[in-house]
Amino acid sequence: MRLKLDENLGKNAAEALLQAGHDVATVRSQRLFGADDGTLIETCRRETRCLVTLDMEFSNPLLFKPSDYAGIVVLRLPPKPSPQDLLDAVQTLIGGLAGGVNIAGKLWVVQRGRVREYQPEEEHSDG
Repeated sequence: MRLKLDENLGKNAAEALLQAGHDVATVRSQRLFGADDGTLIETCRRETRCLVTLDMEFSNPLLFKPSDYAGIVVLRLPPKPSPQDLLDAVQTLIGGLAGGVNIAGKLWVVQRGRVREYQPEEEHSDG
């Protein structure tokens, strides 16, 4: 899976995903540090990379429609998280991606031991 890690994720998260066989680019390594959300998600779209972030704004499908992107993963951590809490969420993501699962066009919210996939409501037509 082609992933881009937001600036709020550190070296350990990148290393864990690389070791799991994923193609990982980081905001930091691409000098996108401080880029606004729109620039970041558009860069991900151009590069066909799934964004992995802690930024809860990306979990709003009204702001960032999942079907427009190569995937969005928002990691949810407990209040006052430890480095281990982050690694646990990353390991849950790795497990969720195992077996070549295609996340393109999807929004996942990942917590330790749990992956929730956003399911858009079906559009209804009158008549």
